[in-house]
Order: sequence, then structure tokens, then C-alpha cells
Amino acid sequence: MSNEICQLTATELLVAYESGDLSPVAVTEAVLARIHDLQDAYNAFCIVDDDSAMASARQSEKRWLDGKPQGRLDGVPATVKDLVLAKGWPTMRGSKTTERNQSWNEDAPAVARLREHGAVLLGKTTTPEYGWKGVTDSPLTGVTKNPWKIECTPGGSSGGAAVAALCGMGPLHIGSDGGGSVRIPAAFTGTVGMKANFGRVPVYPASPFGTLSHVGPMTRTVLDAALMLSVMAEPDSRDAYGLPHDKRDYVSILESGVLGLRAAYSPNLGYAVVDTEVEEKVFAAVKSLEALGVRIEQVDPGFDNPQDIFRAHWYAGAAFVLRSMTDAQLDMVDSGLRVVADKGDSITMDNYLKAGLARNQLAATMRRFHESYDLLITPTMPLPAFLLGGDSPIGPDGSSWDDWSPFTFPFNLTGQPAVTVPCGFTSDGLPVGLQIIGRNYDEATVLRAAFAYESAHPEHSKTPKMPKNCN
Repeated sequence: MSNEICQLTATELLVAYESGDLSPVAVTEAVLARIHDLQDAYNAFCIVDDDSAMASARQSEKRWLDGKPQGRLDGVPATVKDLVLAKGWPTMRGSKTTERNQSWNEDAPAVARLREHGAVLLGKTTTPEYGWKGVTDSPLTGVTKNPWKIECTPGGSSGGAAVAALCGMGPLHIGSDGGGSVRIPAAFTGTVGMKANFGRVPVYPASPFGTLSHVGPMTRTVLDAALMLSVMAEPDSRDAYGLPHDKRDYVSILESGVLGLRAAYSPNLGYAVVDTEVEEKVFAAVKSLEALGVRIEQVDPGFDNPQDIFRAHWYAGAAFVLRSMTDAQLDMVDSGLRVVADKGDSITMDNYLKAGLARNQLAATMRRFHESYDLLITPTMPLPAFLLGGDSPIGPDGSSWDDWSPFTFPFNLTGQPAVTVPCGFTSDGLPVGLQIIGRNYDEATVLRAAFAYESAHPEHSKTPKMPKNCN
């Protein structure tokens, strides 16, 4: 029975609470047991707070029994990535350089919204140090592993959240995405991850990576992602870049259908190298969307690889993170992060400003492109999850993470909404992700298309076989 409980979505749990078939206490107990059973195998968590979670669950249960649930998520288990502030828990950011013994008395906006809506917060999920790369390992918390193939990475930097979502360690997970950090691990684990438009989900404190960084939902279904986004998008005055709150309920638009939508399919954005099996699975997904009524044309969006633009912003952010550290602290930092920060230190103000202008031009290019197309469809990743042991598919001395994630970071530069949904598996049994990108501020159309595809292909929303000791 606990296995079945852990696989329920947030939406299903809320229905069961309302009917009295399940209680938040029983659900939280089952999910905590699942976390403790799987932690040694996959290392998805850096904090699990049983006492706090059970206290919240008991409060939620009382509200449901009284017929007065709190908000839209009352009693639903949720987690927080360890880059995001959560009151009462240290936010270590995967780093030994962070002082644990300090006051942790503030919630980030997304965490505050989940609390206000009654979610049961379970703990914090793993991240690489300061979220700097696309795999999840850190000097502080070690290596997080992919449940589909334990020798492989789940991706990063929200790797712990993706693993937790996949394995039923709670249905709702807060991730962050500065260049793909929600979408990369969601694709590598066969889950749903969304980067809403920049500013849609308020962020505080501001990321050292600036306006590249977004906070977003990570779930097993598009419906849960839409529900979570509706809550996370509520306003917070601490974010200077927050969009005006439009009070949109993203759940209510999901079943509007996709008939007549115009989409561009770009298999490689004009410059990326893509694994053959990935290309085949994504092409099949595109044909499925076409059968559902989307008018699709194969066309590239018309920009050159913006990697240099991205690196000017990303590397400068990494340099800023490390610049205030002492020599003793620097000795504790991930060696790869130090390399990136050193490159950031060499970026001149002139080069940084030129990259900002080029970024503006890229955003303008995409806005013109979306005058003709509602959506852009690409692979989420050009390859399936690769072996642990380095920051790239070719080992510890290989390429940088942004070399092997060409489909994600361009849309952090433009700020557009983008979601990844699973679209099949390779011959090795590893998931493949389909990325759906929308015009600025149009999360609704992105979610509609993702929901339509997911609904037509429930076979892609599988979970791996759990270790024998899992309840």
C-alpha cells in the first residue's frame, strides 16, 4: 500500500484527502519511509526533517477533518532544492564553504507560497556546488545517481529533485534553472520540469548568476507542474524583476487542446550534434503532436550558437561567487567551479557589456520568430544520461557542461518559458526528453502542448524498479 501511496500525484492525493480515503499523516509517513529506503542508493537529499514534516502533516490532517483545507496543496509532500532558502534549514548550496551555524529564518518566495498553501515540506535536495554544472555531485554531499541506471548521472543541477520526483519521494519539488538545471535532470530521469518565463516565479535572494536564473516546478506529471506553477507564481515584493501577477490558474487551461497551434520543429537548432536514438524519439513525438492537431514545420529559429554569450554571463557569475572567499575556502571548492571562475575573472567589462547586447539581439530574434510560430520544439538533451565520474560524457577531462546541453541555455538568455516531458526510452532503457518552448510570457500554451502530448503517451511516464528494501 505504501508503494501505491508514494506513486500518487499531488492531484490524486488532494482528491483522496477530500474523500477521506487517505490522510496527510499516512501519506507523509509512507513518503518519508521511501526517502530513507532510497537515500543510500541514490543520494537525492541533503536534509530530511521527519519531525517537522510529520508535525505539518498532523496539522493538515486536522484541517481536512474540519473541512477547512488550507490553499491548494494542503497535505501534499514537497521538497526544496538546496540553493533555495527554507526557514529552519541551512542552505548550504552544496558547498563546504557555507557556514552552517547561522540564522536560517527566511523562506524564499516559492517556499513561502508552498507553505501558505499547506504543503508538507520534507527536506532539501542535492545540488552541485552553487548549481554551477549539469551533473549533481558536490564536495559537501557527494554523488547523486540515476535510478534508471545507477552508473549514470541524473543530470543537474537539480538532480536530487529529479530523482526524488521520479522515485515517489514526494510529488512536488522546487528546482532552479540557470542554463538547464531543471530541464537537464528532468530529461535524464524521465520526469517533467518547467522553466517558466523569467520573472513569473519570484526569486529571492537574487542569484549570483543574475537574470539567467529561474525557479520552477519539477514533478511526474504536467498537471502537477501546472498546479505547482499556479502557486509558485503568486507575487512576492522581494523580487525586483517579478512580473505582475496575472492570477492565472494553469490547471484550468490544460484541456484546451492544441488544434491549430503553429509549431516549429528544430532537430538541432542549426548547430547541435544529436544522438541518433534521441533524434528518432523526438521526431516520433513531433509526429504525434502533428496528429493531435499541431501544424508543424521543420525550421531552425535562425540564430548561431549563443554559447559565448551565455559563458560571459555564467562565468562572470561564478567568478563573483568565489571572489569573496578566503584561500582556505577556495581550497574546499569544486575544482571545476574554480576553473570556470578563473575564466570569469578574465572577462573584461567591455566583453561583458557586448555579451549583454548580443543577448538582447538573441531575444529579439526569438520574438520575431514567434510572430510566425506559437511553439518551438527541440530535443531537451542531445544525448541520454551518461556515466558518472566527470562533468561531461567524455570523462573528467572532457568538455564543459554547456557543450553537451545546447538546447537549454539559449532560452535562459531569452527568458522564454520551456518545459521538458518524457518522450520515450533508448535501447539501453534511458529516458529521452522533448522540449517545448513558447513565446515570452506564454506558459499556458507550452503547458497545453505538454499536457496533450503526455495524455496521448502515458507509456512514457514509467518508473524504474526500486531496490528490494523499498517499502
